[in-house]
Amino acid sequence: MSQVVTYERQGQVGVISVNYPPVNALSHAVRSGLQDALKKGESDNDARVLLLVCEGRTFVAGADIREFGKPMQEPGLPDVIGKFESSTKTIVAAIHGTALGGGLELALGCDYRVALNSAKVGLPEVKLGLLPGAGGTQRLPRLTGAAKALEMITTGDFVDAVQAREYGIVDAVENGGDVKAVGLAYAEKVLGESKPKRPVRSLTDKVEADKNSSAFDEARAALRKRSPNLFAPFKCVDAVEAAFKLPFDEGMQRERELFMACMESPQRGGLVHAFFAEREVSKVPGLDKNTPVRDVNKVGIIGAGTMGGGIAMNFANVGIPVRLLEVKQEAIDRGLAVIRRNYENSAKKGRITTAQVEERMALIQPTLSYDDFADVDLVIEAVFEDMGIKKQIFGTLDKVCKPGAILASNTSTLDIDEIAESTSRPQDVVGMHFFSPANVMKLLENVRGAKTADDVKATVMTLAKRIKKVGVMVGNCHGFVGNRMLHQRGAEAVSLVNEGASPQQVDKVLTDLGYPMGQFAMSDLAGLDVGYRIRQERRKAGENIPESWTDKLAEQNRLGQKTQAGIYRYEEGSRKPIPDPEVDALIAQYRQEQGIESRAISDQEILERCMYVMINEGAKILEEGIATRSLEIDVIWIYGYGFPAYRGGPMFWADQVGLGEILARVKEFHKKTGGKQWEPSALLERLVAEGKKFGDL
Repeated sequence: MSQVVTYERQGQVGVISVNYPPVNALSHAVRSGLQDALKKGESDNDARVLLLVCEGRTFVAGADIREFGKPMQEPGLPDVIGKFESSTKTIVAAIHGTALGGGLELALGCDYRVALNSAKVGLPEVKLGLLPGAGGTQRLPRLTGAAKALEMITTGDFVDAVQAREYGIVDAVENGGDVKAVGLAYAEKVLGESKPKRPVRSLTDKVEADKNSSAFDEARAALRKRSPNLFAPFKCVDAVEAAFKLPFDEGMQRERELFMACMESPQRGGLVHAFFAEREVSKVPGLDKNTPVRDVNKVGIIGAGTMGGGIAMNFANVGIPVRLLEVKQEAIDRGLAVIRRNYENSAKKGRITTAQVEERMALIQPTLSYDDFADVDLVIEAVFEDMGIKKQIFGTLDKVCKPGAILASNTSTLDIDEIAESTSRPQDVVGMHFFSPANVMKLLENVRGAKTADDVKATVMTLAKRIKKVGVMVGNCHGFVGNRMLHQRGAEAVSLVNEGASPQQVDKVLTDLGYPMGQFAMSDLAGLDVGYRIRQERRKAGENIPESWTDKLAEQNRLGQKTQAGIYRYEEGSRKPIPDPEVDALIAQYRQEQGIESRAISDQEILERCMYVMINEGAKILEEGIATRSLEIDVIWIYGYGFPAYRGGPMFWADQVGLGEILARVKEFHKKTGGKQWEPSALLERLVAEGKKFGDL
């Protein structure tokens, strides 16, 4: 028998134990071991009931990711679960930690389930472009009914043990204790009460009740609004519906057909790449994984505006005290009011309790004095993009902060090394670029300066996980990775409009690709003053950036959503962009002043110019070592800019399009425009010559 799964008998209970650290994943060894242990339990005449339990910190937490992309070795999980379900002996599953994906499907193959109250269960396969392929879509609805099964399977979200009991997924929940002892006690109860064997496939009450339910049509309608471009969620609905329309065995066959359709979808490849990339970015090349980290138990934040307030919430959310500094009392009062309103809105939606609102607010202490930063472990500056102001602030921090305190800037574009020069401790200076709204967006672009110490790099990467962000370490240049590429796309989008496209046409091409919003709608969301200030700073630095119609909008105080007018106009209380004839007239006037003759521009040209300029710039970023791996660029764009995860990120997408095709068009645009942005990247040229992809680097 496999060493990762053992069998023993305790009294009248035969115990099947899985021990495959760290998460008891369903590897070939585990699947084989489960099958062998079940045979032993069935042949043990003194075992009247069987108990399935896992050692370590969790129940089976899903598939073994080390086997992703490899041919499946027999026995397959559906067969193993089928043998558990058809066993002549009653089987109890005892759940602790997480029972996810195949782990929950395995538990559903048992007759009864008991869980510790700290446990969570879920079927997250849809997040990888798949559906539960070992009976989850057929068994779960027999316990929960149609609506809850559809919700869990199409979102992939977890539910806690108490919810799982309410939904019918588990039969009992116990407060704490040793999971094996809890499982044995429940198995004894099954024996003592002579509970019958109860395979989930035999349960028909919920199936009959929901056979003609409107839940399936409602789920599809909701998906058309929420995830219109995704493939797998709609197949999940089809599979769950089969549980109500077909006999069990035919439903299982239908699930397998739909599972294979998902496997063959290109979206699966993109989502799997995104899944692994998110985990890989935490491992920084050249930074020893054993590098010590500095303690961060108290944080100072400069600026109580939208960014500063949102950043403060991230730390308060995980119990880290914050000192929030502003120069005027009315600014600090306004910032705290916004933070409170955000927390209270979360409480109204049931995401946190009213007590947690007060606990988190109490952790954010306002101040008007830099002297209150004397004992903080980390300071994050979050004022607007002005190098002079930032250098002045860091000079002050150098004087008041204790030795070893990390001094971070939330700058989205400016030179971290120049900021560090205003201190006597450049080794302690780093960029921590949060994305707006900072309390919502998952990305944290950590920027290393030339002299940033390794333990500072390790600390900010560790801290990203602590505050529930996806941290990516990048190098220092104007715009770093994300905004450097965004600036190129933004400039190209403006050029397309100058030449004859409309803002809404450009935006539609990008949303059709899968972005949640287009370039111009995103500019309105961020505020046109943000880009305007950045361009002004670059002009001050001597860069030749011509004025455009977007500058005129900012100068007219058309700043986007916050003024209800920007590139689009907005109705009170609505974020929906509405094309504005006044902007059309301004663009027409700009074309006339510049002597530009308007032309019709195809959607394909818009796609190529907006995306290929980004790919070319991404290749230059890799050449320069600003990003060390293409997957870092992919993660930044997925979590910071809404690039569709099912396309895997811009560099993964480029590999799918074909680097040869992209390079040919880059060269054509360079020949046509002479623009520096279209100078082909040497790396892109080399990869094409060698027949390689970004993913091969």
